[in-house]
Amino acid sequence: MNLHLKLPRMPKLRIGKLVAKIPIIQGGMGVGISLSGLASAVAREGGIGVIATAGIGMLERDFQSNLKAANERALRREIRQARKKTDGIIGVNIMLALSDYGELCRAAIEEGIDLVILSAGLPLKVPDNMPPDWPRGCSSMIVPKVSSGRAARLIFQYWARHYDRVPDAVVLEGPMAGGHQGFRKEDLDNPDFGVEKLVPDVIAAVRPFEQRYGQQIPVIVGGGIFTGADIHRFLQMGVQGVMMGTRFVATYECDAHEHFKEAYLNCRKEDMVVIDSPVGLPGRAILNKYLKDVAEGIRKPYKCFWKCLRTCDVRNAPYCIAQALTNAKKGLLEEGFAFAGYNAYRVNKIVSVKNLIESLVWEYQRAVAAATATLRPVHA
Repeated sequence: MNLHLKLPRMPKLRIGKLVAKIPIIQGGMGVGISLSGLASAVAREGGIGVIATAGIGMLERDFQSNLKAANERALRREIRQARKKTDGIIGVNIMLALSDYGELCRAAIEEGIDLVILSAGLPLKVPDNMPPDWPRGCSSMIVPKVSSGRAARLIFQYWARHYDRVPDAVVLEGPMAGGHQGFRKEDLDNPDFGVEKLVPDVIAAVRPFEQRYGQQIPVIVGGGIFTGADIHRFLQMGVQGVMMGTRFVATYECDAHEHFKEAYLNCRKEDMVVIDSPVGLPGRAILNKYLKDVAEGIRKPYKCFWKCLRTCDVRNAPYCIAQALTNAKKGLLEEGFAFAGYNAYRVNKIVSVKNLIESLVWEYQRAVAAATATLRPVHA
């Protein structure tokens, strides 16, 4: 069978008024891993590129004097730079745990960002410094990230009751994702919390609100998705799109230093570890000497210029995670470490975003062809 003939294209991803040519959202990776370079490259290829806001101001020269102002300035600049490079869909990822969550959200919306992904918390009450009609009057698409159907249901019920509006989509992120987790540490390896098990409940939580508001509300899934065949498998489960972060680190356009990318290329399966982050959440990372030192009780000296995360235990933290991640982004792995998804050890080369997406599409098409062949009746 010639697989080049009549293979179906990947379906488009529709989020409110936005239409992405392929159902792939690039995960927002801080500190400084996904900025305008990576986000615009993904958007040019028909996906949705995402700029991460966490620690974005740490890359500014004057961050020590006013990190809050540096964060907003850097975010506005990255959004504008992305716009110069593409007319595709650009989003931002904003952690609710950030001390300046409201300011960053407002800045992104004022810059005309296409969509805002809200993570690390339940976006219920209106944040400080936001317009009084938010989220009802917001022109950007609002997409909360959840780790369960219960969380999705709570958000949608609250928004419907208080704002007479519901989110435009929802991202279910499973425990194989990189960085800070929305799960307890003891649940990360529990099969009951695998993303495949969670998908049906999130879909069930969202469907009544589709009927109530007469609109499609896509469910997007992330965490551990590595191949085009993975994309096909999850779309067959009823989701409308996927979020992928780890694969996009290993691209030329990724905004991280080459040494950071090399950490992905050189890591082994046994190097994928879950750490206790100073912000009170488990985090998935690549084991290195820095993390080994911390595990042995060695404190890394630091000065807290501003409590950037509300949940950070500044007094007792053995290191500053924002500084450690900033150092890693700059390639200084001896002074920090790399967050990564569970499948980072499977990365074996650096490619362009264009080539990566082409390979994902091809793998998806092969998976469709294989599934079609198994369903085709056998004639005598």
